[in-house]
Amino acid sequence: MSGEPPAVDRASASPFVAAMKFDVTEAGGSRVSGHVDLGPDQHTPWGVVHGGVYCSVIESAASIGASAAVRERGQFAVGVNNNSDFLRPMTSGRVDVVAEPIQQGRTLQLWQVTLTRADDGKLVARGQVRLQNVPLPGQPSTAGSSTT
Repeated sequence: MSGEPPAVDRASASPFVAAMKFDVTEAGGSRVSGHVDLGPDQHTPWGVVHGGVYCSVIESAASIGASAAVRERGQFAVGVNNNSDFLRPMTSGRVDVVAEPIQQGRTLQLWQVTLTRADDGKLVARGQVRLQNVPLPGQPSTAGSSTT
């Protein structure tokens, strides 16, 4: 396989991605982007978007990109740490999602993800996700290989 994978629509990404309303418009090993339309379905009892939504979007965007980066090696990436900061509350509206790698190694990757309000570009949340590259089910382990 060569080149970047095509856009991933909500339904084909996974049921979980679909449930959180994350629409992925660009998915590759060096960048993932998309958006989430937020509203009452994602609210806390106090009427603002739950921080877990932001954590889940951040983790999903990083996982999609990190997995795309290693898929030609017969691997995918699993999150091992997610540090997310919530910077401004929202009740509804669209947030744009951008995920980019900070570091991509043989066994670990570190991705940064930002969520910004679509209407004014202000940062709503940001996160860093550390991911481990692991063999796809049914693939031999590459733990001892010297590929980068």
